[in-house]
Amino acid sequence: MTGSVSPKEQFDQLRACVIIPTYNNAATLGKVIEDVAAYTQHIIVINDGSTDQTAQIAASFPEVQLISYKNNRGKGWALRTAFRYAAEKGYQYGITIDSDGQHFAKDLPLFLAKLQTNPNSIIIGARNMNQESVPGGSSFGNKFSNFWFRVETGIKSPDTQSGYRLYPLVPLRKMRFFTRKYEFEIEVLVRAAWKGISVESVPVTVYYAPREERISHFRPFKDFFRISVLNTVLVLITFLFIKPRDFIRTLFNPKKLAQLLNDHLFNSQESPRLKALSVGFGIFMGIIPIWGFQLVAAIFLAVLFKLNKPLVIIAANISIPPMIPLIIFLSYRMGALWLGDKAVVFTFSKNITLDSIKQNLLQYIYGSITLAIVAAVAFGLLTYFFAQITRKKRSAVAGTD
Repeated sequence: MTGSVSPKEQFDQLRACVIIPTYNNAATLGKVIEDVAAYTQHIIVINDGSTDQTAQIAASFPEVQLISYKNNRGKGWALRTAFRYAAEKGYQYGITIDSDGQHFAKDLPLFLAKLQTNPNSIIIGARNMNQESVPGGSSFGNKFSNFWFRVETGIKSPDTQSGYRLYPLVPLRKMRFFTRKYEFEIEVLVRAAWKGISVESVPVTVYYAPREERISHFRPFKDFFRISVLNTVLVLITFLFIKPRDFIRTLFNPKKLAQLLNDHLFNSQESPRLKALSVGFGIFMGIIPIWGFQLVAAIFLAVLFKLNKPLVIIAANISIPPMIPLIIFLSYRMGALWLGDKAVVFTFSKNITLDSIKQNLLQYIYGSITLAIVAAVAFGLLTYFFAQITRKKRSAVAGTD
């Protein structure tokens, strides 16, 4: 697409539309639609059970495709309804913009420009949250959301709460969502990132009306509670399923594995001591008998102790399913050294499972902690010497350049 193509032509060529979810914003809705209509005729308004003049105002614009339902069901439900409708109409992309006048239609071309270099991505309109007019609660909420989004996806985004976004509709149509209110905008970002959909950002202008004129349907206690519950669930899924899944995929992808090791094991910016501590700690956490919480605890403590988190995660995944029988067997053998005559005779078998632990729980606990310490020291020392050798070789190569 060349720079001479108008925004309206770009919307046509990209099969994109603008989606405006609204609930009792009759005072500002008309101006928002008017401004958007200067850039595209593909406008979908979702009237989420408004009790004011919203429906009449939207219907007065011939370019608007209006969807109304009687009861207010929440912004998330409105967006899900709009995505489904837009996809059925053949649209490939939908740009969501709030109806309260906070966003500016003049920024729509920024999304289209970004889309050319990042097709099939979610593109967030990142607001300047440092300006004086931004409410304190919004600033805190945004930082809170950005932090958990990074924990859940590994992606650093400047504004995960902005409602001004471009969505690729085709991949979203294949996903089943569960939330219906404001927390949907968190769910869709996180789960899309888990699916491999890129999340990008463009800077946009934002306007916050004076406090006495500001209309917000966000309920600080109820909606923040719902968002917190959602983040709790997403974090558990992240550490119990997503991160182990991604790690296993990395193991079987030589290119990704090589890149991961190069970035975190071979890099010269961190000391061999830190790398050794990170690997040793990860091995220890992967073996100690806190099944189901090993990775969660490992990452939390890695952050607390300022270790190399990727190396900790890699090492902690020593307890992946194929390794569990061997870890249990070695734990029992180690535990036998402590219990002496009371030890259970244990033979290695592929049929070893966690149920086998019930034969003698004390022997397993003593043995697994011992094994965790021994393995942590062994792998830590190996990592230290390997990192030292690698650092010397790289320094020698750099010295000859």
